[in-house]
Amino acid sequence: MAQFIDRRLNGKNKSTVNRQRFIRRHKQKIKEAVSDAVNRRSITDTDNGEDITLPKSDITEPAFHQGQGGHRERVHPGNDQFIRGDKVERPPSGGGQGGSGEGDASPDGEGQDEFIFQISKDEYLDILFEDLALPNLKKNQVNRITEWKTHRAGYQTAGIPSNIAVVRSLQQSLARRTAMSAGKKRKLRELEEELTSLRNCEPAKPLQEKSIKEEIEEIRAQMRRVPFIDTFDLRFKNYEKRPIPSSQAVMFCLMDVSGSMDQATKDIAKRFYVLLYMFLNRTYENVEVVFIRHHTQAKEVDEHEFFYSQETGGTIVSSALKLMDEIVKDRYPTNQWNIYAAQASDGDNWADDSPRCKKLLTEALLPICQYYSYIEITRRSHQTLWHEYEKLESEFDNFAMKNIRAVEDIFPVFRELFQKEHS
Repeated sequence: MAQFIDRRLNGKNKSTVNRQRFIRRHKQKIKEAVSDAVNRRSITDTDNGEDITLPKSDITEPAFHQGQGGHRERVHPGNDQFIRGDKVERPPSGGGQGGSGEGDASPDGEGQDEFIFQISKDEYLDILFEDLALPNLKKNQVNRITEWKTHRAGYQTAGIPSNIAVVRSLQQSLARRTAMSAGKKRKLRELEEELTSLRNCEPAKPLQEKSIKEEIEEIRAQMRRVPFIDTFDLRFKNYEKRPIPSSQAVMFCLMDVSGSMDQATKDIAKRFYVLLYMFLNRTYENVEVVFIRHHTQAKEVDEHEFFYSQETGGTIVSSALKLMDEIVKDRYPTNQWNIYAAQASDGDNWADDSPRCKKLLTEALLPICQYYSYIEITRRSHQTLWHEYEKLESEFDNFAMKNIRAVEDIFPVFRELFQKEHS
């Protein structure tokens, strides 16, 4: 059985195959660590990877051990007290007599080492948004959004070891060895025939026989020096991403910036929208995002103003819904666009405005939206806006609402809202 040994120098990403295998094997633990990292990061920190910490006990390799019983012989290094036939007593246990180390033990008697490694930005984002998708995406018009799918695309002469095409590499090896040895084999046959004829003729010609034998040995040595496999022979499976036409979509981000939204609440809302914005840019190409901020009045803003403007005021949530409805009618025909919306608020609203919000959603927005999500960021008891929206949740399948109480709830809620549907 031939073994392929890749002796090429690695680039800066050493042991790529082992790294990918490690990430696949410990995907669940890494996903949990990435989820925790989301809560620690700054909302503007999207360009870096992440340091992942795993308990050492979770990454130990399986091993075979000898079972109890039977006769075993062991040679222990440094033995200067025992000889063959001596019986070794068991060490005392219990009562704190089992160990003699100089270090301090943990107070509860337990502990575990940790293994720390860093994943790249791309690995971080791939794990972060794995199994997420825009719900109910319909192909209304093949136009702007481009999704990508990986396809086989022949072979190439360079690549990573895990993509080696063994059969194709062996075929290349056979062709090279045939080309390099064909002439020598032909010459070898001619020399062997000539040697046979010399041995059968009279008188004997020992000098000519010796010369032919030396030439035969030299040719055989040359043939033995032809390597079975060479780096020139290696062929690697090639993959390329091809665009898959899909439907165009627009995401409306509606954020409450009224006075009741303190800085901590706004920070949670911004973290949620940063996640959403990264998810859309990572998963889909050219998806449009419309940012709307509102207090007593709603205004369409750009990305920078949406995340960094300090403007504030009272609260009239319906102003944002009205503006969204106007923008949809003006720029996004429903027969060509998939309409999505994500609304974030602390739930504080004028009591008589909450029924108006419900009416706008029921009559104008939910019938044209593929999916509408509402998150309420509060630790207090829910107010009228939440109770009005609860009525919508039971009536419309494309409406979802969740409550975020603290920073650590952001990513779990985000995954629940945009979990990919599995058939």
